[in-house]
Amino acid sequence: MTKTLSDITNGSKVMVSEISQSKLRVKLMEMGVIKGRILTVLYRAPFGDPMAIDIDGYVLSLRKDEACLVDVELMTEL
Repeated sequence: MTKTLSDITNGSKVMVSEISQSKLRVKLMEMGVIKGRILTVLYRAPFGDPMAIDIDGYVLSLRKDEACLVDVELMTEL
């Protein structure tokens, strides 16, 4: 089931499946949010915006409207 990054709870690992077409698409890709990349949602500000995600060892902060552009799939632990 595909969700957007903004819907994911803290501590969850996800894989990027798609980035919506927008003026921010290229910027997100430059920051490491690319198809197939594994992300971990670290935490959110008290009202849910912004959120911090781990991308290959660095922390990226995204606003909710930016995170809505990223479709993700939940990773299942084996």
